[in-house]
Amino acid sequence: MGGNEFRFFLSCDINLPVTFRIERLEGKLPPPNPPNSDDVNFTSEERRPELYVECLLYIDGAPFGLPMRTRLESSSPSYCWNELITLNTKYRDLTANSQLAVTVYDVSSCKSDEVVGGATIHLFNMKKQLKTGKHKLRLWTGKEADGSINTTTPGKVPKEERGELERLEKLQNKYERGQIQRVDWLDRLAFKAMEKIKERESIKNGSTHVYIVVDFCSFEHRVVFQESGANFVIPSPIASTNELVTVWDPEVGKINPSEHKQLKLARSLTRGIIDRDLKPSCTERKSIQRILKYPPTRTLSGEEKQLLWKFRFSLMSEKRALTKFLRCVEWSDVQEAKQALELMGKWETIDVSDALELLSSVFESEEVRAYAVTVLERADDEELQCYLLQLVQALRFERSDKSRLSHFLVQRSLRNIELASFLRWYVTVELHDPAYARRFYCTYEILQESMLKLGAGANGDEDGFKLWQSLERQTELTAQLCSIMRDVRNVRGGTQKKIEKLRHLLSGLLSELTYFDEPIRSPLAPRVLITGIIPSESSIFKSALHPLRLAFRTASGGSCKIIFKKGDDLRQDQLVIQMVSLMDRLLKLENLDLHLTPYRVLATGHDEGMMEFIPSKSLAQILSEHRSITSYLQKFHPDEDGPFGITATCLETFIKSCAGYSVITYILGIGDRHLDNLLLQDDGRLFHVDFGFILGRDPKPFPPPMKLCKEMVEAMGGAESQYYTRFKSYCCEAYNILRKSSNLVLNLFHLMAGSNIPDIASDPEKGILKLQEKFRLDLDDEESIHFFQDLINESVSALFPQMVETIHRWAQYWR
Repeated sequence: MGGNEFRFFLSCDINLPVTFRIERLEGKLPPPNPPNSDDVNFTSEERRPELYVECLLYIDGAPFGLPMRTRLESSSPSYCWNELITLNTKYRDLTANSQLAVTVYDVSSCKSDEVVGGATIHLFNMKKQLKTGKHKLRLWTGKEADGSINTTTPGKVPKEERGELERLEKLQNKYERGQIQRVDWLDRLAFKAMEKIKERESIKNGSTHVYIVVDFCSFEHRVVFQESGANFVIPSPIASTNELVTVWDPEVGKINPSEHKQLKLARSLTRGIIDRDLKPSCTERKSIQRILKYPPTRTLSGEEKQLLWKFRFSLMSEKRALTKFLRCVEWSDVQEAKQALELMGKWETIDVSDALELLSSVFESEEVRAYAVTVLERADDEELQCYLLQLVQALRFERSDKSRLSHFLVQRSLRNIELASFLRWYVTVELHDPAYARRFYCTYEILQESMLKLGAGANGDEDGFKLWQSLERQTELTAQLCSIMRDVRNVRGGTQKKIEKLRHLLSGLLSELTYFDEPIRSPLAPRVLITGIIPSESSIFKSALHPLRLAFRTASGGSCKIIFKKGDDLRQDQLVIQMVSLMDRLLKLENLDLHLTPYRVLATGHDEGMMEFIPSKSLAQILSEHRSITSYLQKFHPDEDGPFGITATCLETFIKSCAGYSVITYILGIGDRHLDNLLLQDDGRLFHVDFGFILGRDPKPFPPPMKLCKEMVEAMGGAESQYYTRFKSYCCEAYNILRKSSNLVLNLFHLMAGSNIPDIASDPEKGILKLQEKFRLDLDDEESIHFFQDLINESVSALFPQMVETIHRWAQYWR
């Protein structure tokens, strides 16, 4: 989209009911009216206001439809309804002068409902654009909301009374609507400063007014008012200068009738008999092969669709062609869709990786999606687990809550406790999404009901009831860990005092966590049974969120360590680690083991989760204590005859892991890399943690194309050594292997397009295109090797990132 392009919806095209959320009251309520003289026993302390909000739509000054009311709320002093209101009126029925009248009533009085105050807000702004996001309306005390055209209760604060607080709230509203770019570290500082300003302003001015916060529904693009049936927009006056004037064409995006007619004639079903014997010419064959190599994100042109349809019969033996053929079908044409489905049944069976494409939002046909599920049935449990996160997200694109896909996932989970555990967690986390909560809850119920019906296995396995109980105990465990985190955070003092409090809690009040009544399946590795927490080996990390590092006893007599976080969204980290694990599998299938460390990560909520703890040290800590990576590795793997005094095996492990993560972080566009989130194990395995920025986002200016620091190159003997040459060779080999599976990676990310993962949700289309660019599918293998070697050389010679790294280390030092 060009910088000056303005995409929008027309209000007359939106056949949805007007929806908004009544959030809360802000400010101090006026004192209640004195009671009647006969209320002898009444005291002001006894009377606690019970409030509800009444909402009524006014169109051109007249009430339209029935008023809607919220529930009663008496949680003084912060009255918070957070209630979704859906009116009977649809957006297409609104006029430019539509207003929402909001009145707050108090029913605590013995008399009739007492008016606290009212306010009115126009649904369209001065530019005839539908208002979205949060709006803070000032209530007119003691007045019901007036919906007349010249309203006497406007909720908007007059310009002359607006101050710094109103300006900041307007900016915050824009930020929440996505109109201001998010920069996490800067945003946190800004919000802290805003809170201080709010406190200062409220102390200075006092809370003389009462406000109500209304959150209007947002759309993908802005909504511009247009009356139903109109096909023109009043043109704005054209200036006499030479400036370009944008003119809206109402026919843009609509089907050209003549082209559509030609397409129908060309695809006339009477030509089906002739098409069966058609064979493409040499030129047409080359064009078809070029189309089949397109990535799944590429949209086919009209000519390309026509070419595939024309030779559909001769392409049936080419399994790669099916997904492309299904994209060129006119599904609104019943006869054409019927013929396409018949051909699909006879087509050469496609690969599992291509079946994922058929589950994306592009394909709505239930038959096509059911066919994709039948192909997925061929995948073994290990492969299915690699795609499970995306298959759960694909439930968003199904036509019904109880789809073929949801039943397939449940049935496979009943045969494998790991799949069952992860499916349950992936679905549980999505219950926070109001748009699809019902669908995910339906899948949760199917899993629960199906598992409870399971009998004991023939080989003495647990019955379904015990299996389900073991999964539910995982949720109870995470709830207890959240409670511990709250208690630990409230402890005043340094990290050591918090650690003491943690161990005291585990040994005393919460001693049931030291030895569980029954073993619990580890949420990270469901086949591992954990029997309790070891208090003496548990600790807390020194960081803002104070994550817990917990050591669990296992039923086999060993132990396992996990990190539990509360207050951080781990869904993005979970996705990245899943991709690292998948790419590790793809490389190993080609006999290339780069000693990656795909540690386990599981989001157990939208702001909580756990990850596997890998004993290691950050490069920052290693350089601080040992001056160089080489000195650190010499301590654990000394060899006088080996390269740089290290065993050859250890150095080879380090070089391979550096190569693997250099390629993967480049492809996934991992940002914000510094010496504190690059970790090194004793055996030489390097790995990355903390993936707050992906798909090209980076808080640092001028990030290098590859995340390769000077200290890593020095540990290989410098840019002229044979070991550095070997590193580059591993990089190029890994890059070409992963390029072969580019369609699989792109399909998986395409299925995540509807998720709430921050760096994908902000602009899914742009993110996936950035990912596609990284594969350089326009190059052959030899050209891609030269391209990647140039990337490495460019990254190593970049001096500016070293300066930024130094600044970051200073910041860490003074933290």
